[in-house]
Amino acid sequence: MHADHRKLGRELDLFDSDPLIGAGLPFWLPAGAAARHAVESYLYDLERRNGYQHVYSPALGKRQLFEKSGHWRNFAEDMFPPMPMGGDELVLRPSICPHHALIFQSRGRSYRDLPLRIAELGPMYRAERSGVLGGLSRVRAIQLNDAHIFSPADRAGAEVADALRLMRQAHAALGLSPSSIQLSLRGEGKKYGGDEAGWIAAERLLRDALHAAGIDFVEAPGEAAFYGPKIDVQVADAAGREWSIATVQIDYHQPEAFGLEYADASGGRSRPVMVHRSLAGSMERLFAHLIEVHDGAFPFWYAPVQLAVLPVSAEQDEAADALVRAAVAAGLRVEVLREGSIGARIRSVAERRVPYAGIVGKREAPEGLVALRHRDGRQVPAMPVARAVEVLSAEAQP
Repeated sequence: MHADHRKLGRELDLFDSDPLIGAGLPFWLPAGAAARHAVESYLYDLERRNGYQHVYSPALGKRQLFEKSGHWRNFAEDMFPPMPMGGDELVLRPSICPHHALIFQSRGRSYRDLPLRIAELGPMYRAERSGVLGGLSRVRAIQLNDAHIFSPADRAGAEVADALRLMRQAHAALGLSPSSIQLSLRGEGKKYGGDEAGWIAAERLLRDALHAAGIDFVEAPGEAAFYGPKIDVQVADAAGREWSIATVQIDYHQPEAFGLEYADASGGRSRPVMVHRSLAGSMERLFAHLIEVHDGAFPFWYAPVQLAVLPVSAEQDEAADALVRAAVAAGLRVEVLREGSIGARIRSVAERRVPYAGIVGKREAPEGLVALRHRDGRQVPAMPVARAVEVLSAEAQP
């Protein structure tokens, strides 16, 4: 591990905070927003290509919604207070699953529609105590990569296995290495929703999926959600503390609480199993980890600026601008730096962890060439601008 993400994130202009906005409410600066957008787009496309349908749902709901789901009874201390509004009480949601349960319920569903995979990169809010807040790791406003799969009972195990497969694929692309895998189970003396048979079945499904995938794990009694057991993927921060970064959960409780049903193959009505799944967790906690594990030098595909173009002198400005236009047209994130000596600009680009500097000097400009220099100091022989853009565009694929 490298520097604490709170220090490095500010040095690299990725995020910041302000007392007037409040504790646990960081804002993303342009560089951080660019990296985050690239990751969000990747996750969206990965989900889309694997049978997920994306939705949007509001961050507010009536208090009755969370009473029905069980969050109010089990989670109220971590929720913001209700807001009176026109005779109702509106609550900032602490989780997205109740809204997705209602999206399932909003239309008649048949066994032919299942498994129905609903995904959303959505906002939710936790009333975290001031003493536990820190950087991006624990915040009050959360943007979660979330999904809920409504599955026939006999298909739920396959959906868990598929979610684990997608997790491994996403983590490899992000350069993320889990420190441990945890099977979070019920503990003693706590109130959990659903019946005993549902919990036994859910725990068996998760354990079997881990064994089938050959994944080593530790059991953690008392760490389950109130509605079901879960697989938690853990990562360690610069101080050695572990955080959950991704999860798969089995839930028999909320389909029962909301009365979710679908028309089964026999012509009767059956209740789906709800599989909760997040490939990469919240964007905040994900980037807290990625900043640290990469020391701010993100993989090329989600680096905030991928190419910094450096004309050696004003005589090369026109050629440099032509390179910028070509690179931007190809979808690359580019900036041009003209002020200061070429040596100082090269050092600045490397310090900011920009993957490539594109140097355009008096030898390159007349022939439409660019000399690429990697942030680790490696130099690439000068090549035509079109070829350089082609090479970088290929590297930009996750």
